[in-house]
Amino acid sequence: MRENGWVTSATRQPETPSAALPPRLIATDLDGTLLRDDKSVSPRTVAALAAAEEAGIEVFFVTGRPARWMDVVSEHVHGHGLAICGNGAAVVDLHGGPGAHRFVKVRELARENALDAVRLLRDAAPGTMYAVEQTYGFYQEPDYPKMHMEIPDDLAPAEDLLAPDAPGADEPVLKILAYHPTLDPDAFLTLARLAIDDRANVTRSSPSALLEISGPGVSKASTLALCCAERGISHEEVVAFGDMPNDVEMLTWAGRSYAMGNAHPDVIAAASGRTVANNADGVAVVIERMLTEWARP
Repeated sequence: MRENGWVTSATRQPETPSAALPPRLIATDLDGTLLRDDKSVSPRTVAALAAAEEAGIEVFFVTGRPARWMDVVSEHVHGHGLAICGNGAAVVDLHGGPGAHRFVKVRELARENALDAVRLLRDAAPGTMYAVEQTYGFYQEPDYPKMHMEIPDDLAPAEDLLAPDAPGADEPVLKILAYHPTLDPDAFLTLARLAIDDRANVTRSSPSALLEISGPGVSKASTLALCCAERGISHEEVVAFGDMPNDVEMLTWAGRSYAMGNAHPDVIAAASGRTVANNADGVAVVIERMLTEWARP
């Protein structure tokens, strides 16, 4: 389902003591959060996710990854198997298994907005290089670094990749990737947000100066809020986990949220709690404790 309208970023509602409400949904980031540094899911974490779903708690993977990179968790799908990908740009059904993921919801970045973002950031940060992430295709400029050993569908300047007659022009654009070879990652993010303003949502999840640019109001938080509203789940009933700036809005919105022990300082400030690092199974530690606390006598 393709949605052309945009939704403002999710905002946490007036506080209710969330500890008084049993959790109904777990929303967890992947890289640096659920996954260990070697990109594996530990047996302890697999068991904790399965126990949560057995207890009636839905589990959503909420990631900046595109759908085609969800193979790392596809075998750990238990219940509904839905994931929020591309920082909120798509909701994907993982039940089909690797290479057969189905898009349930798409919140695209309009090409006009994408072109504006490219132009404004080129002016503000000369030397920026771009890639274009679409529902199925991946396109990049010739100088954009090969960060993930991925073969692009086409090489061309971003302006040509986003043109009305570009390859894949009939596919929605999910996000633009903007890389700068020398700028500090946090400084680049601040600069880009000021330059692009409300034409797009700008965030980052990489330790390098790599920005992720989505449609206005599109974020992990706003798409998660839509999915929860469809299920009658309030923000107080959501427990969220994350480690990087693209998780901040989600952690602020959720009734209970946990920054990983390896988290960015902005994430630690946004979360209501903290757990141990991803390599120490920080998500599983919280889930196990949570299930014990809410176990019925």
